[in-house]
Amino acid sequence: MVYCTGLFALLLIVLEWIRPGLPSPLRPICDLRVLNHFIKEARDAEAAMKFCKEECSIAVPLTVPLTRVDFDVWEKKNTEEQAQEVQTGLWLLNMAISSVGASITNSALHSHIDASVRNIASLKQVLRSLSIQDYVPTVGGTEETWRVSSASELFQVHINFLRGKVRLLLANAPVCQQHVR
Repeated sequence: MVYCTGLFALLLIVLEWIRPGLPSPLRPICDLRVLNHFIKEARDAEAAMKFCKEECSIAVPLTVPLTRVDFDVWEKKNTEEQAQEVQTGLWLLNMAISSVGASITNSALHSHIDASVRNIASLKQVLRSLSIQDYVPTVGGTEETWRVSSASELFQVHINFLRGKVRLLLANAPVCQQHVR
């Protein structure tokens, strides 16, 4: 009986320690190598799309975010405004890449598209880990966009967006700056 009581007490201590059922907060993902992995996969997708002519043509031009960064304007924005711009861009890219994916039947190309859509979802998770609130863009918002007419061009925009605005946001996230000090 004493043995069972001791085991029960130990079990309660362990359960209290691990607290099953309660989600643990996401640890900040501040390592830019994670982003570099997504950039590499976007480059692979772009390279595959360059060889795809007929099947990868886009009937209607797709709206994508501008990738140009005016550093003076970017630095004047607060983190929330920067995050909204990045999340709007990721949303536009997700919509455009998914649209291309709906028209492609080649399984090798489709695997690149599926990976890109998954990577965008993972990037949103990385943003959540940095305590950046989710933002869903509104139709007719003020974000700067342009249109692309080929899958290769779409993935070039994807690469540049990741290398530019996403990298700037992640590198300067306040949570990551706390870990540097």
